[in-house]
Amino acid sequence: MTCGKYLAFPAGALGLFLILLPMSLQAQLMLSFAVLGIMFIGMTRPDNSTFRVVTLVFAGIIALRYGFWRTTETLPDMTEPLNFIPGFLLYLAEMYCLAMLAISFFMVIDPIKRKTPDMGAAADLPTVDVFIPSYNEDAELLAVTLAAAKSMAYPKDKLNIFLLDDGGTEAKRNHKNPHVSVAAIRRHEQLKALCAAMGVHYHARKQNDHAKAGNLNEGLKISCGELVVVFDADHAPVRGFLRETVGFFKDDEKLFLVQTPHYFLNPDPLEKNLQTFARMPSENEMFYSILQRGLDKWNASFFCGSAAVLRRKALMTTDGFSGQSITEDCETALSLHCQGWHSVYVDKPLIAGLQPETFVSFIGQRARWCQGMLQILILKRPFLAKGLSIPQRICYAGINMFWLFPLSRLAFMFSPLLYIFFSLEIYKANILEFASYAVTYLISSFAMQSYLYGRVRWPWISELYEYVQAVFLFGSILSVVRNPRKPTFNVTAKGQTLDKSKLSPLAKPYFAIFFLLLAAALYSGYRVLTEPVASELLLIVAMWNLINLGLAGAALGAIAERRELRRNQRLPVKRHALMHIGEIIHHVIVQDASSGGVSIEFVDKEPKLDLINPTTAKVEVRRGGQTISFNVVYRSRRMLGQTAICGFAYSERTPETVMAIAELMYSDQTVLQDRLERRQVRKNFFWGTSRFALWSLTESLRAIRYSAGLIRESVVQSFEDAPMVLNDNKIVQVPLTVKTVDHAPVLKGEQLYG
Repeated sequence: MTCGKYLAFPAGALGLFLILLPMSLQAQLMLSFAVLGIMFIGMTRPDNSTFRVVTLVFAGIIALRYGFWRTTETLPDMTEPLNFIPGFLLYLAEMYCLAMLAISFFMVIDPIKRKTPDMGAAADLPTVDVFIPSYNEDAELLAVTLAAAKSMAYPKDKLNIFLLDDGGTEAKRNHKNPHVSVAAIRRHEQLKALCAAMGVHYHARKQNDHAKAGNLNEGLKISCGELVVVFDADHAPVRGFLRETVGFFKDDEKLFLVQTPHYFLNPDPLEKNLQTFARMPSENEMFYSILQRGLDKWNASFFCGSAAVLRRKALMTTDGFSGQSITEDCETALSLHCQGWHSVYVDKPLIAGLQPETFVSFIGQRARWCQGMLQILILKRPFLAKGLSIPQRICYAGINMFWLFPLSRLAFMFSPLLYIFFSLEIYKANILEFASYAVTYLISSFAMQSYLYGRVRWPWISELYEYVQAVFLFGSILSVVRNPRKPTFNVTAKGQTLDKSKLSPLAKPYFAIFFLLLAAALYSGYRVLTEPVASELLLIVAMWNLINLGLAGAALGAIAERRELRRNQRLPVKRHALMHIGEIIHHVIVQDASSGGVSIEFVDKEPKLDLINPTTAKVEVRRGGQTISFNVVYRSRRMLGQTAICGFAYSERTPETVMAIAELMYSDQTVLQDRLERRQVRKNFFWGTSRFALWSLTESLRAIRYSAGLIRESVVQSFEDAPMVLNDNKIVQVPLTVKTVDHAPVLKGEQLYG
């Protein structure tokens, strides 16, 4: 990287000269393609930091030259307010994207890949308190997380585990509503007994003040460990979690945080509904595999609320976890970075968690993140915060400003309609100018996305996720801007199921936008054929709208929810085991395991298994010198090619069984890494675009089919509910007025999201 630093200065000076240099369109086109050529040469050496710097600098030249031209040549005349106002708003959206592009280049210029340090002698290891905050999660899910935490490889006399239960607080147990109080008392007693049986600590505070931050601070009051580990209720750690993280604290007395990535067992709603989870990198992988490593270069990797180790001494300097915003994790990290503490990011998946299963829960979660990050931007002003280095200010500002993306995304979605329907000229350029500046800028942007993130983000996926969130996050942004202190913490629902495929309750606006863009596409085609004079600019706008229509079509697939009956997510383990059925012992392979059961492949001849009087068995799995065992009952059989896979459920939920489940699922951390690497495959732009176009077509048709089925059900239901009357001596059913079912709630930012 040293050589890269020296090259950055002359490259930057050359870049500034090229950005401001006036030239003809032909010269601009030649310059752009020359710079693109240099970029593509640099991109052939992705692991060479020197070429990485040069490539990013030249990509920046193309982007900033476009920005300079966009500012000086393309804005509508201020004397034409109907053109100027929307044109200027579009310009601001583009400048925001340029700023975020520059910040992202800075953040990922030299990502760090850290090696695990030695923990040292067992006698010298620090004491560790594990906090598992809970609100409404069920005992079965919590039991596995507690068991996995207890199974972590660490001296048992230096490890204490606390379940911090905000669902069984004293205030809830004494609530005036008997339904609330009875449920809280039942939960309190159940979890208290669970913790006692598993040998961990249970604590419920008096009342739920300051949400998760308040709950964690309560944990600090009742514990005394030198290090504090935080796991969400659904985040089960692997056995080696502390082995991979604690050693960093030995080497740096000013280290306050070691953060690890969040790995998920289940798809998010978009992945589930578009059926991409098994083969495409998840949306969060770009953040955890690239961006956090880039932030680590600048000592700006931040706390993500779970899967992290923190130093108690550092937390005490800020009176514990910060709670002014509803994203206490990032706010806490910002406060400690301002005081000169350091952070480290370890890019190894060491926990397995759950994502929201429904689109409503997904949007609710992202709205909380959006509002919390904007609260930090407004209330904490990280770009001016004392104690931060300039790189840290840039990184924190970029992290928080990212959540303004709904404004720019919606501007890009709707701007073409102003010209197509109303002939408003909000972008002054002819086709040669557009090709010389805008097209080369877009080529550069897509090339850099592939270069920097291609392994973890396929073409058009970022745009799709931004659009589906923008529709509702726009209201969330307005809410927090009006009153930055108003948003409140809402817990994201996990472990939900869907008994049938159906449209999300939030589907209406996505259908409205899709059909609006479809109408614009048809009308623009009509105008191109009938208005040859306007066709040059109209052709550009029509293509832009067609891209937006593709995004809107794919988004319909995201809100057409597929059935999900599986409540317990599987993890492939492939462990050799012995199965005792009566007096006979069978050699088997445990193909996968979940908190509900296991899938078994018989190595020798498959025995006769009975579903009517379910066969019971005992499974023994050996690991090193230890043997874990659990009892199961036969539930299902399926064929995987020529191999029969038999499903068995756990027949009992004793503490020993839960510990065995945790050992079976989370003892080998390479399982999580292997699953990540299998789907982190780079796809080129042309493959990604064709694939995305196919998704858009097929998924929009699927959503329309769901919608038609919904209308049909509504009509049938109206006739079934209609009154019976006598007409000409015949009983006739009178249909009621047919109304389509109103699936979408009123979604004002402060009402839905707090």
